[in-house]
Amino acid sequence: MTGSGLPLEGVRVVEMTHMVMGPTCGMILAQLGAEVIKVEPPTGDKTRSLGGMGVSFFPLFNRGKRSVVLDLARPEDRETMHLLLASADVFLENFRDGQLDKQGLGPEELRAKYPHLIIAGHKGFLSGPYDHRPALDEVVQMMSGLAAMTGTRDKPQRVGSSANDIMGGMFGVISILAALYQKRGGNQNGADIRIGLFENCLFLVAQHMVEYEMTGRKPRSMPEREHAWPIYDIFDAAGGDRIFIGVVTEGTGRVFAANLV
Repeated sequence: MTGSGLPLEGVRVVEMTHMVMGPTCGMILAQLGAEVIKVEPPTGDKTRSLGGMGVSFFPLFNRGKRSVVLDLARPEDRETMHLLLASADVFLENFRDGQLDKQGLGPEELRAKYPHLIIAGHKGFLSGPYDHRPALDEVVQMMSGLAAMTGTRDKPQRVGSSANDIMGGMFGVISILAALYQKRGGNQNGADIRIGLFENCLFLVAQHMVEYEMTGRKPRSMPEREHAWPIYDIFDAAGGDRIFIGVVTEGTGRVFAANLV
């Protein structure tokens, strides 16, 4: 990335992640110019061999990164890992709490050894009764009520993409950029960042939660929805086409009415 002119040129990221949320974070950092070194086990990242709708995961969410294979059961590979961390600005991981402690890579040990390091842990749940549980995008969509808003209460339907995982990676990037900004301002300490998949999804349904708090009415699902604007829907057009029309301001409404045929 030398000479790229991108904003994160010169920033080194060591990534130990899998699936979508953590890799998304690393991918965006790489696109911003960071050198991202993905550490994979001897068997390789699990998403390398996924089929079906998962066939795109590895090439999509790991583009722009370097990769190194380390077997952390081997002392020499553990030493290599620590050499990488000593030279890194950021460490990304998305393992269940306690799993990396067994390999000497838990946050407490890393903070003691590398006080400059920004550690970003992508988790299923943040602090609370479920904080040691793993999570999946579909699971948190069901738990938070997003699936009921996308489908119906009787027939919940997940969003048609890994929306929460991708959003979690983006929240990770935002937090890391904030920590790097603090360092640029003279703060030499690292940071301990935690991003929760479930909490992401709560943010996606926050508008419905606040609506209920303000009105006392239970929000209706997307198929039954009450629109915020008079015209905001999909309509059948002549010739069999379908078009979306959204009239969201008075000015737009006047233009729309003037052009009705």
